[in-house]
Amino acid sequence: MSNYDIVIIGGGPAGLAAAIYGARARLKTIIINKGTIGGMAHTTREIVNYPGYGQTSGPKLMADFKKHAENFGAQFLKDEVVEVDFSQEEKVIKTKKGKEFTAKAVILGCGTQPRLLNISGETKLRGSGVAYCATCDAEFFEGEDVVVIGSGDQAIEEGLYITKFARKVTVVVLHDEGILDCNKLSAEIAFNNEKMKFIWNSTIEEVLGASNVESVKIKNIKTGKSTELVCQGVFFFVGMIPATGFLQNSGVNMDQKGYIPVNELMETNLEGIYGVGDNRVKYLRQVVSAAGDGATAAVAAERYIEELNNFRETVVENEQPVILLFFNPIIEESLALNTVLEKVVSENGYNYKIIRVDISRKKMLAERYGVQEAPSAIVLNKGVIIKKLDCVIDEGKISSQLRK
Repeated sequence: MSNYDIVIIGGGPAGLAAAIYGARARLKTIIINKGTIGGMAHTTREIVNYPGYGQTSGPKLMADFKKHAENFGAQFLKDEVVEVDFSQEEKVIKTKKGKEFTAKAVILGCGTQPRLLNISGETKLRGSGVAYCATCDAEFFEGEDVVVIGSGDQAIEEGLYITKFARKVTVVVLHDEGILDCNKLSAEIAFNNEKMKFIWNSTIEEVLGASNVESVKIKNIKTGKSTELVCQGVFFFVGMIPATGFLQNSGVNMDQKGYIPVNELMETNLEGIYGVGDNRVKYLRQVVSAAGDGATAAVAAERYIEELNNFRETVVENEQPVILLFFNPIIEESLALNTVLEKVVSENGYNYKIIRVDISRKKMLAERYGVQEAPSAIVLNKGVIIKKLDCVIDEGKISSQLRK
C-alpha cells in the first residue's frame, strides 16, 4: 500500500492544476488517470481563450500543465480507480490493476464522458465508423461523408473541424430550421461552410452497416417519416455525463445526473474529499474554470492536512489531558460553555488543554468520538476518551467533573 498526502483521481486540467498546487506545497501528490492526460481538453484541436496563450492546442496546453506539475514533484499513474473507502481519516483508493493507496485528502477530477444515444448499431460499430471525438478520429474520414448528431458548441465546432477532412458533413438537428444551441459565431461559420449541411427537426434512429458504418436512418420528429442517408462515419455529440459511477457507494453526495455538489472551497459533504472540474455541479465547464477549481481544492486540502497533523500533535500525541469542546458558532450555549470551561481550568489550575472543534465543519471528527450535538465536551488522554462532561453552564458543576 502506498501512502500519499493527496491522491487526485483524474488528469484533466482541474486535476493537473491541483497537482501543481499540491506538489508545490511539498505535499506527496499523485494523479491516477485512466486515459490520456488532459482529459477532454486533450481532444480539443484549438484553444483560443486560455489566458496568456492566445492560440494553442489542447494537447500542447495539457502537456505544459503536466510538465509544470512534474517539475514540482507530482507523480502520475495510468490506471483506473474502481473502489474507494472514504469512511476513515485515511482514505483508501483501489485501482483496476490491483494497486492500493491511502491519502489524507482526495481530489475528484474524473471529468465527463460522451453520452450515448443507445440506438441500434451505435455500440456495435463504435470504432468502425461511430466516433465521439473529432480531433481523435476525423482524419480517418478523408474524402468521405460524415453525419454529426447534435447542435451545441461541441457538435458544431467539432463538425467544422471534420470538414477539413470529410467530403461532406451533415448535421442532424432536433430544432426548427436555423436554430442551433451553439454560440452565434460558430453558427455563422457553420452556415457559411460549403461542406456543412443540415437536416432539421430530426434525430437518428439507427446506425446501419455490417462491419463498418454504411448509412444512418433519420427520423423527422414532426412528420414521423424515416429516411436513410448513406455515410461512412457518424459522430455523436449529444452531451456529456460525469464519470462518477465508481463513487456510487462512497458516501459522496451527487445529484440525479451524477454531478458532485461542492462549496466555494470545492469541499464535498465528506471531510477531506474535494470535487473539481467537469464532474462537479458548476456553471462554466472550460479549461480556465477547471484550473481554478483544482487550485482552490489543493489549497483547501493543504490546510485540511495541516489541521489533521496539528490534531495528531496536540491531541493524540500530547502528554497533557485534552478537553475537546465541540461547538456550533450559531448556538449561543456553545459559546457560553467555552467561556465557562476556560475560566474553570484557568482559575483552578487544572492540567487540561482545551481544543475547540466546530462541529459544523468537523463532522468526521465528531462521529469518531460519538458526538452528535453541540455543545459537547470530552476529556481525552492521548486520543482515548477518559470521560464525557455534562455540559451545563455552571462553573461549580463543571469544576467538580474535572476534579474527579
